Amino acid sequence: MKKIIITCSVISTIFYSCSTTPVKKYRLGKAAREDKNGWIYLHAEGSPTDIGYQHGYLLANDIDTSIQAVAYLLAHETHRDWQFYRNAAKNFIWEKLDREYKDEINGIVDGLQAQKKNYDSLDLTAYNAMEELAYYYVPMLDNMKQPGSGDNKAPGNCSAFIATGSYTKDGKIVIGHNNWTSYMVGQHWNVIADIVPDKGNHILMDCMPGFIHSGDDFLITDNGILITETTITQFKGFDSTGLPEFMRARKAAQYSNSINDVIKIFVTGNNGGYANDWLIGDTKTNEVAKLELGLKNYRVWRSKDTAIAGSNFASDSTLIAQETTFDPNNKTTSPNGRRLRMEQLLLKDLKGKLDVETGKELEADHYDALQNKKASNKCVVCGHVDEDANGCYEWDWPKYYPGGAVQSKVTTADLAKDMQFWAHMGHPCGQSFIGDSFFRIHPEYSWQSKYLTNMLSYPWTLFSAKK
Repeated sequence: MKKIIITCSVISTIFYSCSTTPVKKYRLGKAAREDKNGWIYLHAEGSPTDIGYQHGYLLANDIDTSIQAVAYLLAHETHRDWQFYRNAAKNFIWEKLDREYKDEINGIVDGLQAQKKNYDSLDLTAYNAMEELAYYYVPMLDNMKQPGSGDNKAPGNCSAFIATGSYTKDGKIVIGHNNWTSYMVGQHWNVIADIVPDKGNHILMDCMPGFIHSGDDFLITDNGILITETTITQFKGFDSTGLPEFMRARKAAQYSNSINDVIKIFVTGNNGGYANDWLIGDTKTNEVAKLELGLKNYRVWRSKDTAIAGSNFASDSTLIAQETTFDPNNKTTSPNGRRLRMEQLLLKDLKGKLDVETGKELEADHYDALQNKKASNKCVVCGHVDEDANGCYEWDWPKYYPGGAVQSKVTTADLAKDMQFWAHMGHPCGQSFIGDSFFRIHPEYSWQSKYLTNMLSYPWTLFSAKK
């Protein structure tokens, strides 16, 4: 990726960039960084600008490496260079961000530049919006130019669950999630961000370095709100006049006090980008919900006695018919195969037994319910598409594509009360991806070796927010 180098200046009244920003270590305040078992734990607190500065300063090298890898991958997969994404950020995203999130992004830029990393607010905005731009906006443009040409195979990221009542061991909420993405990107989804803003909720979430939101979406807050999601696969639709999904996700985490609040924030200004099934819990009421949010349609299911699986399948028949090419009856797909297995576990085998340890086992599961045997492919909860001869056509991953489950998180109502969750970097089953071995067997992916070497699997680690 070509670095952005800008001389010290104020660009209008919106974008600030300076290549010689002085180090302001007093702004680090109580910020801290700790590297542990493949994760980067980041504690940041204060005003939006200060939180951003702390983030950018302490994670500067990691943000730099991650943006370069993302830009490289998107150029190959979407045939658009990084300037295209910067332009999109300038043309219809930046102006829609609330002032506090502009300030936080500018703070990250300030921290980066204090570490001599030459990025600006457009870089960080495009990077935060990468999912909705690359996999929703770009297909929309392609279809406008040539109807039918745009790929609507939106990425199928993640396996997740939320359960409560008679489905868990103690009757309280248990929630878990593993992130599915390309290994090139997934190796960088390794930050545990402990964010204490001067307004709103204290948040503990996983994210990529430089993100102001979780991105793959697993988080807990100090008022008992738990949120995760899985993507609606093969989704079509995007509205560039709506509010960016990444901002709505951050606002839902920071300002929601109830399930209703989460739903309202996500629905208001919805742009259809990163269309998801959101799994939401409120430990104050012991209620859980699923918000299936498309662009034209949304539906909510909620209960105090249920277990809900997420594996990139849509459930509402109207949404499926109007906004996807998803076939709920095709049992050979990854979403449907994983759904079958997860519902076997959640509704039968583990009913009444779900806790942290069984949640970890579920997220690491390697049983293919379609073949009735253990496997390592796209249809197991802990996905390994790099070992699948069929690939994952549902989101245009060819055979043996280096992608699958890259990390995992689990927590319970009791742990969340103390602002804690367990996290596992790398395949939750414990298997490491070794680049040299893989690229020797699959040289067709050797172009990825520039930014993908190894994705090691580390032990489960308990993370706690600072209070």
